[in-house]
Amino acid sequence: MLTSYAAHFNTPPGYLDFARFGPPSRDAVAATALAMEESARADHSTVDGLMRAEAAARDAAARLAGTDAQHTVLLPNASTGLFHAALGIREGVVLAPRTDFPANHYPWRRTADLGRATPRWLEPTPGSGVTPELVRAALTDDVVAVSVSAVDFRTGFRADLAALREAIGPDRLLIVDAIQAFGVAEMAWDAADVVVAGGQKWLRAGWATGFAALSDRALESLEPVLTGWTGVEDVGLFDGIEHPPAAHAQRWSITNLSPVTAAAFVAALDLVERHTVAAIEAAVATRVTELTDVVERQGGHILSPTDPARRAGILSFTMPDHDPSVVAKALHAEGVTATARTDSLRFSPHASTPAEASERVGAALSSLRN
Repeated sequence: MLTSYAAHFNTPPGYLDFARFGPPSRDAVAATALAMEESARADHSTVDGLMRAEAAARDAAARLAGTDAQHTVLLPNASTGLFHAALGIREGVVLAPRTDFPANHYPWRRTADLGRATPRWLEPTPGSGVTPELVRAALTDDVVAVSVSAVDFRTGFRADLAALREAIGPDRLLIVDAIQAFGVAEMAWDAADVVVAGGQKWLRAGWATGFAALSDRALESLEPVLTGWTGVEDVGLFDGIEHPPAAHAQRWSITNLSPVTAAAFVAALDLVERHTVAAIEAAVATRVTELTDVVERQGGHILSPTDPARRAGILSFTMPDHDPSVVAKALHAEGVTATARTDSLRFSPHASTPAEASERVGAALSSLRN
């Protein structure tokens, strides 16, 4: 456990479901409450003051993504960013894994319906993910982009973004859903043309927070189909005529976002910056290794990559001869929260997760033998 980081949270020790939702810090909760209190006492300076949180959050997200504010825009969630990217491609084939979370499916299904970009589904081997070899085998002249998850939501498989960039070459777009990685895994974000992430999971900022970081290539080639009134030049000039899209990433803005959620996002990103992604990642890896040992000792079958270098903070497994719902009930009895699906279970600890969590898991899985 990263003690200095963990001190900011009240999350129960058995909470192992950060890949689904990351309970916010006291800092984020306090920032939310303060922004709401200020809005309740509104005067002539309130709105402008609250709106400054958006710029602060954008700057922090840009720093963590290794870029700058001109290439970064706040969004209410990752899916909005994926739809911006998808609709911005006028034509051609986009490679996307069939095993990805549906958020990386529906934008491409919708663009195909509109006669724009068409998806071609990649089929990763079980327990693996999108590899450079898989992508190279699927490349044809009509492929204009590859859209992948930085970390697979099922198994925690970590994509090699730099190798994927090398595989597709400099002229194709690399679009990355970073929601299962950003803030807890050091990755080559600069290899991607589009990085989108929501803040409600590992960033622990709460719902309705997120951002996108765009490369120069993305700004040049993606059509700003969804640009709204806040994404244009001279945004404060209401003259009744159409304004051109902003020259930078702000062109992906549709309307003003909530300054309340932006305040929470600032607080969450600040915690990550202060404690560093490297330290957070190391703490998470320690807990994943401990949990792996516990599951294997209790006879569980690991579905995630066995090589620590190829996985992030997710550990998926089954307990042979035990339905996942039964295992989940045993875990709940020991105060452990995990994701239970029809065919598997998933642990996803954070840097604030104490060693006690592994002890609780061991007791729960041991009880299945009785």
